[in-house]
Amino acid sequence: MLKVEKLLKYYRKTLAVDEISFTVNDGEIVGLVGPNGAGKTTILRCIIGIVQMTDGRVEVDGLDLATNEEAVKKLLAFVPEVPTPYEMLTVYEHLRFIAMAYQTMSDFDKRADELLRRFDLDDKRSDFVLSLSKGMKQKLAIACAFVHDARVILLDEPLIGIDPKGVRELKNMILDVKDRKGSVLISTHMLDTAEHLCDRIIIIQKGKITAEGTIDELHQRAQMGRNASLEDVFLTLVEENETIETTTLS
Repeated sequence: MLKVEKLLKYYRKTLAVDEISFTVNDGEIVGLVGPNGAGKTTILRCIIGIVQMTDGRVEVDGLDLATNEEAVKKLLAFVPEVPTPYEMLTVYEHLRFIAMAYQTMSDFDKRADELLRRFDLDDKRSDFVLSLSKGMKQKLAIACAFVHDARVILLDEPLIGIDPKGVRELKNMILDVKDRKGSVLISTHMLDTAEHLCDRIIIIQKGKITAEGTIDELHQRAQMGRNASLEDVFLTLVEENETIETTTLS
């Protein structure tokens, strides 16, 4: 389980995340959706420990990130929206380096071969990362996230820029994590994907949670029929919240 409690993040005087709390249960896929600048990426970066939160608590499998940082990070994997891999390593060396960093070298060759095959990187294994296209670098970042046995997978717009086969493989691997009772948190603008892949959706707006629940629960909240798309529900709830904020300020 991933548990986030009252996560607060300021960038100097700018409030990016406003005391957000939520959980991602074992065997659950949760989608984090919201407008640009809502705070989704900041939330993921605070959870993984790349960005230091101003206040709050992140707990993974009962361990507090603040007091058990190394142990918590071994349980996490993160795919950023814009990967920055080590470009002077070969593709295979990069995967091996990540596995070594997480001290998960048991059966590495077998796992690496499978990941390279699934993401059509097998013929690139000896190429320097520098030579890869943007989409291939994205697929390498995804492969690195799955090269060790993470309990919680964090994905920031993972489907942007990769080919249809890569998209299908990633979706299948996410479902595999769910079957193994792992937890997945996905930040995405692709609402149709979130609708079909996620068990629960959290809508973020201006650093706060606007709505949270299953697809059916969000339809009820928006007072819309089941045939309405998540896009329609999302826009309705966001506009509703903006109207409430405007009325309150007035």
